[in-house]
Amino acid sequence: MRIISGVRKGHKLFEFNGMSIRPTTDRVKEAIFNLIQEYFPCGEVLDLFCGTGALAFEAVSRGACGAVCIDKDYRSLEVIRKNAAALGFEQNSEIIRADAEDYISRTEKSFDIIFLDPPYNKGYILPVLSLIAERGILSENGIVVLESDNTDERGSAEGLSILKQRRYGRTYVTIYRKGEKE
Repeated sequence: MRIISGVRKGHKLFEFNGMSIRPTTDRVKEAIFNLIQEYFPCGEVLDLFCGTGALAFEAVSRGACGAVCIDKDYRSLEVIRKNAAALGFEQNSEIIRADAEDYISRTEKSFDIIFLDPPYNKGYILPVLSLIAERGILSENGIVVLESDNTDERGSAEGLSILKQRRYGRTYVTIYRKGEKE
């Protein structure tokens, strides 16, 4: 895994060794950022279920002012901290050990881009999307970027509508924005 573009283009990221973590492949990450390039540079990014922090750090490399990285696994947080330090993004990153729904429920921040890459087929997608819309943590022109498996739910949540959806092998990328289904 590496940073694809921006000020840290080409820098390699620390990964997990032998863990059952499913990182976003460079191919899918490049596709995601091609789909959302019109949203850069942007302000704040939220990376839920962030794993290695690859999506958040790619966003910062491309011009995001800052990133909040949320994961509840302490092993993920160790890798995220190593990546932030190696990239020189410690000042641009807030790394928090928390459950995604708990964080959304208590944050007072709003975000321009929210990355949502939960474990597949665990029932996280619709509750988290609903909570994002309900709590109003998406900025006025912000987007939610969901990475999901082809067997997982990808429906709309009240208050969010699907802007774009693409399939890359077994992986779906769905982009949401504020508003109701059209």
